[in-house]
This record gives sequence, structure tokens and C-alpha cells, in this order.
Amino acid sequence: MSNEYQYSPQRFNALPPAVKNIIIINVIVFIFGWILFKKGIVDINDYFGLHLYASSYHHVWQYITYAFLHGGVTHLLFNMFAFWMFGSVLENVWGRKRFLLYCLVAALGAAIAQQITYYFMYHDFVAEVERIASSPTALINLNNQIMPKADALSLLKSQINSINTIGASGIVFGVLLAYGIMFPNTYVYFYFLVPIKTKWFVLGYCLLELFYGVSGTADGVAHFAHLGGALAGLLLILYWNKGFKRRSY
Repeated sequence: MSNEYQYSPQRFNALPPAVKNIIIINVIVFIFGWILFKKGIVDINDYFGLHLYASSYHHVWQYITYAFLHGGVTHLLFNMFAFWMFGSVLENVWGRKRFLLYCLVAALGAAIAQQITYYFMYHDFVAEVERIASSPTALINLNNQIMPKADALSLLKSQINSINTIGASGIVFGVLLAYGIMFPNTYVYFYFLVPIKTKWFVLGYCLLELFYGVSGTADGVAHFAHLGGALAGLLLILYWNKGFKRRSY
């Protein structure tokens, strides 16, 4: 990259502003959502989690807001620790605006990848619901149980509405990939014990996610969303590098 277009901080900030604010927002949203859920007021995941494209709960803002929601304390802590660990370095190198743009692109890439995954997982199910909805039959055989069409549709649509993805892991994978590209020969400590060069750690982690996603193991984890965040980040970095080369003399 040409130094003319690369941000160079005066000193390294261990907790730069964008990283700090994103972590604070995630923690506040988690606590606020937990309180609302425990009091039986509302489950904010229903409104801000990423729902299946065919769901009546699906909205465009969810392609960003899902990344600020987490399913538990462990989920939150792991994501925020990884985000701070790698993201703080990137923000110091890139600057706040470029880093925020990168996070936004990674979040969108992960969300789009997850919707594509949803399509292959649930396309037949959605088509069956649409078939039942257009059927003139008053009674439906659903799971070997005869019930009124309205009841069957209500049950099926509630299942569609329950399909939901939350978490900042797509952004974390994007940040991890960028760190691996920029600092490939630095070391990370696997389980805090085994030193591995970052480039091999990132490659191995992505291949593991691909294996889990294709094999369908480790259910409940959005493996292809993780890869989508990494891929979107990679494409943005390639675009930036092309721009730097074009402007360099």
C-alpha cells in the first residue's frame, strides 16, 4: 500500500474509539435485551435479529442490527474479546472511518451469506407453506395430524418466524482475516498455549468453518455467515489495494 493513503497513528491505542464504542453498544444491548426478556416485555431478537427472507419478521435493518445481539454471556464475551484483540490493531493502522466501513461490509457480507444459506436450507419448506396457503382444501394433514388449514398455516409460519441469526461473529471473522493478511507472520496462541502463525491460523479456521458448514456438524452455528464476513472483508481489501496501486506513482 502507498503510504500516502495509509493511516499512521502517532501512538498505539490499546482501546481505540470505534472498537471501544462497538463493544460498549454490544454490552448495553445485551443487558437491556436480557432485562426486557426476563420481565416478559419483549424479545428484541424478534425485531433486530436476522430472520429468514420469507418470515413476516424479516426487515432490512436486520442486516446490520443482528450483529449487535448475542445469545448468552459466553457468546458475547468471546466475540468482543476477539473483536478487541484484532480490531484494535486494525483501527490503529487504518483509522476510525476506514475500520468502521470495513466492519459494516463484513456484517453485510455475513448477513447475505446467511440468507443464501437459509435459501438452500428452507426453500422446500417455504414452498410447501406457500402451496398449503394456496390450496382450496379446508383440512390439512400436517405431520400425520389432520387440522384446519388456518391452524396448520399458523403453526408453519411460527416455525418460519423462529428462524433467526444473531451475533457479531461475521464481523469478527472479517477482522481476523484482515489481521491475517496484514500481519501474516505474527503469532497467535491457540488456546493461549500453542503459538501459530496468523496466516495459518486464519486459513485453518476458515477451512474448519467450511467443513462444519458443508457437513452440517456443530448445529446452531452460522458457519457460512462467518465465511461470508471473511469473504466480504477480503473483497474490500482487494478493492482498496487496487485503488492504492492505481493512485501510486
